[in-house]
Amino acid sequence: MPQDDDLTLRIGHEELVVRQRYETLSIANDILIGLWFVVGSVLFFSESTATAGTWLFLVGSVQMLLRPGIRLRRRVHLKRLGSAHAETARDF
Repeated sequence: MPQDDDLTLRIGHEELVVRQRYETLSIANDILIGLWFVVGSVLFFSESTATAGTWLFLVGSVQMLLRPGIRLRRRVHLKRLGSAHAETARDF
């Protein structure tokens, strides 16, 4: 039985159910941040790709600013719904 905070995507005869969507969004954001910084670091090895590396570092930095926004949105959303879910101090 889907909960209100589940995100369900129908793909043909299949369903993809994303539970705890704000935590999932935060995890996906963290993975992308790591990816941008790793690729950006590799691009710094060559002078010809250093500008692209700089842009990836900028994108990663902006995404780091999004992280607290995602956490705040989750708390505000849970508060507005009057959810009985326990608040946690986990950093996700």
